[in-house]
Amino acid sequence: MPLVRSDDEPLVLRLNRDLVRTIKRGHPWVFADALRDLPRALAGSVAVLLDARKGQPVAVGYYDPSSPIAFRVCDANGQTKLDDRWAEHRLRDSMSLRRSLFDDQTTGYRLLNGEGDCLPGLVVDIYGRAAVMKLDGAGPTGFWNSAGLAEWISRELKLDCVYERRKEKDRGGQVLVGTAPQSPVPFIENGLNFTADIAHGQKTGFFLDQRDNRHIIRRMAMGKAVLNMFAYTGGFSIAAGRGGAAHVTSVDLAQPATDTASDHWRLNELPESRHDAVAADAFEYLSNAVEIRRRWDIVIVDPPSFAPNQASVPKASAAYQSLIEAGSRVTARGGLLAAASCSSHIDLPLFLKLCEEGVSDARRRATVLSIQGQPADHPTPLALPEFRYLKFVLMRLD
Repeated sequence: MPLVRSDDEPLVLRLNRDLVRTIKRGHPWVFADALRDLPRALAGSVAVLLDARKGQPVAVGYYDPSSPIAFRVCDANGQTKLDDRWAEHRLRDSMSLRRSLFDDQTTGYRLLNGEGDCLPGLVVDIYGRAAVMKLDGAGPTGFWNSAGLAEWISRELKLDCVYERRKEKDRGGQVLVGTAPQSPVPFIENGLNFTADIAHGQKTGFFLDQRDNRHIIRRMAMGKAVLNMFAYTGGFSIAAGRGGAAHVTSVDLAQPATDTASDHWRLNELPESRHDAVAADAFEYLSNAVEIRRRWDIVIVDPPSFAPNQASVPKASAAYQSLIEAGSRVTARGGLLAAASCSSHIDLPLFLKLCEEGVSDARRRATVLSIQGQPADHPTPLALPEFRYLKFVLMRLD
C-alpha cells in the first residue's frame, strides 16, 4: 500500500518574490500571497516550486490552494521525486532518532513531528503498542496515504493499533490498523506508569512534550508540598510523587481528568494520603488559596493555549500574567514556580516578560533556574521559530 499519493505530473508553482534563501535555509512553508498564481487543484497535489526570476526549481512539496500555507516543502531540491522510496527514507531516519533517545523505560513518545522530521503535516505519537496519527488539514490528508503509513508503522514497530485523530472534531477518528482499544492504553515515561485515551483525550491522549520538564520536577520534589495547576491526568503530579514529594495537590477544571490523575497516582503505587485531586477553576482556586494564605514549595502552572491566533495575544498575555502573579502569591519563600505556555503566538521573550511582570505584581523577586522547551522527539526546523511553541520557565522565588 503506498505511503504517499504522488502524481505522475507534478504541478508547477512559481514564487512572486525572492524566498529562495529562506527555503534553502530550511523554512518549509510558502504562504499563498508569495505565489504568482494559485491554480485550481486537489489539496495535497505534488508540486515543483520555481524561483521568481529565472524559473529554476527551488523545492518539491505539496500544494493546498485553500490553505494560507499554500505550499509545504518536502525537499529543498527541486529534482527530488516524492515517492514511497523518498517517504520510507524519511520515516526510517525519524525512527532511528527515536531509537537513540529512548529505552524500555519510556514507551510514550513522538515518532514523527511533521516539518521537524521533513514530513510536513504528519504527526504520529506512540503509546506502548498503540499509535495515534494526526494530519494537519486538507493538504496533508491529500498527500499522505494514512492507511499505507499506518500499515508500515504497525509492521515496523509491531503495534496492535494505529488510530487516526481528525483535525475536524465533528468527524471523530478512525482505526487504521487493528482494533480500537476499549480502555486507555498503558505506556511508560521515565519509569512512571501512565495511560492515554487515544480516541478522546487532549492532543493525542497525553502531553508528551512536557516529559523532560516533568523529570526536572521529579528531581526537585523530595519532601516538598507541590501544587499542580491545570493538572489534566496528573503528569507533573505523579513525577513529583515518585520524586518523594511530601504531598501533591492536582487541580483541573474537568472531573474526569482529576479522576484519571488519581488513577495514575494509584497505578504508580503512591500513598493515597499524599495526593488530593481537586476539580475546580484554576483562577478561582488560586484566588481562594491567596485569601487563606496557603503556600506550596513547588507550584506548577501549565495552562492550555490562551492564544490560538495573533489577534488573541493581548488578552492571552493578560491571562498569563494574572496566572503567574497568583502562582507567585501561593509559592513559599525560597520555593519554586514553574510557568509554562504552549501558545506559539506567545514567543519566549514575551513570555519571560510576562513572568517578570507577574512575579513583580505579586511583590516577589525571582531567579531563573531553567528555561526549557520541547524535547528531542519534537524536533523543529531551525528556520521555523513558530514551530517551537513550548516555553517552560522554572524560577526560585525570594
